[in-house]
Amino acid sequence: MCPNCRAFITTDDKVCPYCEAPVGPKAAARLQGGNILGGLIPQARFTTVMILLINFALYIADALNSQQIIKQYGASIPWPMRGEFYRLVTAGFLHGGIIHILMNSWVLFDLGAEVEQLYDTSRLIVFYFVSTVTGFLASSMLGHSFSLGSSAGIFGLIGAMLAFGVTDKSALGAAVKSLYSRWLIYALVLSFIPGVDYWAHIGGLAGGFLMGVILITPRARLMWKESAIKAGAGVCLVLTLLSFGRLFLALMTTTTQ
Repeated sequence: MCPNCRAFITTDDKVCPYCEAPVGPKAAARLQGGNILGGLIPQARFTTVMILLINFALYIADALNSQQIIKQYGASIPWPMRGEFYRLVTAGFLHGGIIHILMNSWVLFDLGAEVEQLYDTSRLIVFYFVSTVTGFLASSMLGHSFSLGSSAGIFGLIGAMLAFGVTDKSALGAAVKSLYSRWLIYALVLSFIPGVDYWAHIGGLAGGFLMGVILITPRARLMWKESAIKAGAGVCLVLTLLSFGRLFLALMTTTTQ
């Protein structure tokens, strides 16, 4: 099956005859470890591992500072956030404690790889970015005074998987819908534990589901969208870098005063 348009092709095809996309190795071969860092990071989890490394680097850097100023200046705060809208992005990469980051990382490690395999890297980046923003936007506007964590993005990835299950009428779609409906129930129950920011979870879920419906898996008749989606992923990466640049500018200003 062509990984782009999902048309059935022969095992000898190097280029899909329907969408003209290059055909890579078989699925079984793609699941094997790649050559990233000598195979230490599986290809299917590369993007997810990069997110986790950023999260842990920021957590360790803040833990080494007794004032933990990265959290102070990067977490989500009540709307209108004093105009510091970069917090809608940076809050998704920060965590309140060791249990917080370990629990989120445990879920994200598997979930991110599954989303990337089912969709692709560009869509994963868009899902994670948009759901992080919508999650903390909901949290900021609807009542949480101080919020942070990758769970908004995690709920967005769950929403994207549910969107696939709803829009794809194949047996695979039904299986994905069944599995992630159970994931959603468990996650929503945990969201109402005291102290957990359920608005960030709900906002992230909504953002991820909406993006999943809009950015459906590649289809032969919609291949023109692929370049636009890749460009959108690039924009998300640039906005993330700019947000962290704004955060570190705020940190530098504070430390020099």
